[in-house]
Amino acid sequence: MTAFKRIFRPALLGLALCGSAAHAALVPPQGYYEGIEKLKTGDGNFRCEAVPQPYTGALQFRSKYEGSDKARATLNASSEKAFRKSTEDITTLEKGVSKMIGQYMRDGRPAQLECALAWLGSWARADALMSTDYNHTGKSMRKWALGSMSGSWLRLKFSNSQPLAAHQAEAELIEKWFARLAEQTVRDWSDLPLEKINNHSYWAAWAVMATAVATDRRDLFDWAVKEYRIGANQVDAQGFLPNELKRKQRALAYHNYALPPLAMIASFAQVNGVDVRSENDNALQRLAQRVLAGVKDPSTFKARNGEKQDMQDLKIDSKYSWMEPYCSLYACSADTLQRKRGMQPFNSFRLGGDLTRVYDPSAEARK
Repeated sequence: MTAFKRIFRPALLGLALCGSAAHAALVPPQGYYEGIEKLKTGDGNFRCEAVPQPYTGALQFRSKYEGSDKARATLNASSEKAFRKSTEDITTLEKGVSKMIGQYMRDGRPAQLECALAWLGSWARADALMSTDYNHTGKSMRKWALGSMSGSWLRLKFSNSQPLAAHQAEAELIEKWFARLAEQTVRDWSDLPLEKINNHSYWAAWAVMATAVATDRRDLFDWAVKEYRIGANQVDAQGFLPNELKRKQRALAYHNYALPPLAMIASFAQVNGVDVRSENDNALQRLAQRVLAGVKDPSTFKARNGEKQDMQDLKIDSKYSWMEPYCSLYACSADTLQRKRGMQPFNSFRLGGDLTRVYDPSAEARK
């Protein structure tokens, strides 16, 4: 029996026997229920751009670290350029949908919603991103895109303004596509040996978690929580992730990059009655504290893996978007809160958009 069947068959059988009443419906954190900020008439200056070409080809892409050693830490400029070009339509979809949904939640212009639905609906009808001909970079693009789209979709799905009420057929089409992508993502990232489980698996689990809540799929939710626990149990006593330490000069950056999906999963799990904060002796908190201390003094990472750390990515405020869900899970120190507030608002398309509006809506009033 395949890993996918082992995971999904019991869940599907349970649903068939017990019906949807077996579990309470899955929900997102409270901030996702936010209504539209302002209902504006007309389309204003908004113009719906042409739908990016649905990507239905093989998910075989060059890596930006092509030619690097096993640490995968040295960028290859030419292969990165080729990667950006070949994945341009996918990234355009991710960023465009996140931006349009964010605009709609602020402005409430019908054209913004209709354009986002047109983009997603076109890709759903094409069954885009579903190829089983893929390499590691290809399956990575699939889960990143799914997390971006499902994360943004949650704001429409659960908004008190009920923007999807008049678009139920299109919403059903899109959500069924999300579910297919999530099922494939589970197949892509299941049963990896521990030495291969790193930030990619955590991002896959976030994509599946967001889709689980968007489609009310308890089987997907359970898989995401399982993957979170595997990740949390990789954190050592000092707060390091051994598989990210292998990234040499980029180890600290990749520790930081591991935090957004883990913090989001923990936040979504908690609101659905599964508290994973204490997993592996508060591993998420230990990891976050190690990263924040490392940003102040990266010598702790050099002492651990022998490499001076590349701090370029860590100068970008959006890279710390994990602080929003994290500080909803733990009582952040005054210093951490000050750092967070100095970088707000946090907007990450890979996590579904404006996380400050979701987790810290009073932030704007403090400015």
